[in-house]
Amino acid sequence: MPPRANDWVLSASSFNWTRDILRALESPLDIVARVMARQVCPVLEIEAGQCFRSFPSMHPDEVDQMRQAVEAEGARVSIVGLGLDDWVTPTQRRTERERAAFVSPQLRAAKQLGAVGVRLPFGQPDRSLLRELLPLLHELDLVLYQEIQGTQGPGTGGYEQAMEALEDFSDQRLSIVLDSSMVTPQLPISYLEAVSQAGLPAGLLERVTTEWGSPETTAAIRSCLAEGQVPPNAMALYMTMIFRFGTWTVADLEPLLAHVGAVQFKFWDLDDSDGRVTRPIADLGAALDRGGFAGTLCSEWGGHDWWKGPEGATEMTLNHLDLVASVLDLPRAEQATRLGKERA
Repeated sequence: MPPRANDWVLSASSFNWTRDILRALESPLDIVARVMARQVCPVLEIEAGQCFRSFPSMHPDEVDQMRQAVEAEGARVSIVGLGLDDWVTPTQRRTERERAAFVSPQLRAAKQLGAVGVRLPFGQPDRSLLRELLPLLHELDLVLYQEIQGTQGPGTGGYEQAMEALEDFSDQRLSIVLDSSMVTPQLPISYLEAVSQAGLPAGLLERVTTEWGSPETTAAIRSCLAEGQVPPNAMALYMTMIFRFGTWTVADLEPLLAHVGAVQFKFWDLDDSDGRVTRPIADLGAALDRGGFAGTLCSEWGGHDWWKGPEGATEMTLNHLDLVASVLDLPRAEQATRLGKERA
């Protein structure tokens, strides 16, 4: 049975334009407005720390400008990625009240933007903080999504406590964003080229290319790091391999699916050799459909750190959205029209 298109909404993340934002040739506001003007997608996830110079306080005037720019293009914001600094100093941790006070203005700014939800890393809002924030989430009619990604998952640190809290609260204002980077059957081609050029040991490069996901390969990756064999110029790329590429299967994630209210289809490049891009999309799509999922499917480009191709963020995102729509049989071309009618 094909996915239920009316319940599945394609979106794109402002994170995809990180390189443009860092170049600072345009303001984040202008970049977001340009993205909407190009009709990349009628729904956008916003990374607050990137897009607002007044972050984390997020001045109302700046928030208004962003909302007006988005709405002027007939688009809307779906989820706002928040930030939570748990520490006042390197040795002094914020109390739960202080943590809630740090996040609360961002919640109000997200509501002002017209968002339906906000996002924090999986497990960072613990049981005490969730209890502090729930009244405000209900007041503002917002959903707090916890994003789980990469190597996070069953049996990893904090996973069980985070899942128990979600189940114990059993509140519609608490949900999960599942990032498809958890299911990485093979490493991206562009990434393999980048680590090869950075001088990764040849034996390890061969292993991660041909035996990715095996326990032996995981052990070899960590051993190489512990033994100091990673070239300094390859360290950032290497840590990506350790943390950002998960080796889970869709079956491993079944316990999560009942709590998933949004999905980020992470992509690094669009080289689909051996189905390494499309297979996770199809497998996750089928599992979500079985579970009655209804929510946003967000295109998030993680490969801009090493991307050397001629395509920029807009072209990469457009092509990825078309690919997701094709794999999941979603009406990509008709979606902007449908959402426009819903707003009218």
